[in-house]
Amino acid sequence: MAGQKSPDGPRQSAGAGTETRGLPIREFSRSLPMSLLRAREAVMRQFRPSLRNHGLTEQQWRILRALTAVDSIEVTELARVAFLLGPSLSRILRDLEARNLIERRPAKADLRRAVVSISPRGLKLIEAVAPSSEAIYAEITSRYGARKLAELQQMLGELERRLAAMEIADEAAAEPGE
Repeated sequence: MAGQKSPDGPRQSAGAGTETRGLPIREFSRSLPMSLLRAREAVMRQFRPSLRNHGLTEQQWRILRALTAVDSIEVTELARVAFLLGPSLSRILRDLEARNLIERRPAKADLRRAVVSISPRGLKLIEAVAPSSEAIYAEITSRYGARKLAELQQMLGELERRLAAMEIADEAAAEPGE
């Protein structure tokens, strides 16, 4: 049917046996979210075997890596920086705590909240995974190019900042005037 006319107009091939239907929307495979997801998946495919060898999931690794950047952090803030939903984070923290990779205690300011930090055992695990992780980064850098990788990270950071600014502007415009 690719290239054939339908009552709605010409159909165009969208690849992989799918077709657009004359809709005013970009081709699925060319959407920014899909491009970012495909790139993320390509990167994570490189890291998953190493994480598995160390008994870690991607999400557990993400949490441990986030915890290496701080002395301690409230659980709600950890969820934000690690891009995890609260229920998922709670389950993962339970698993990491059971393995003595993290330490959890009540927040001083509000005993209903919890503060998390990486444990000495968690730091030892990070040290064990680090050589493999850095070797994978080196291979990615070698294949893609150091300059291009730096530019990509810079562009992604800029995209994130500009979209965050757009959200702030939209929220300000939605607030009722005084």
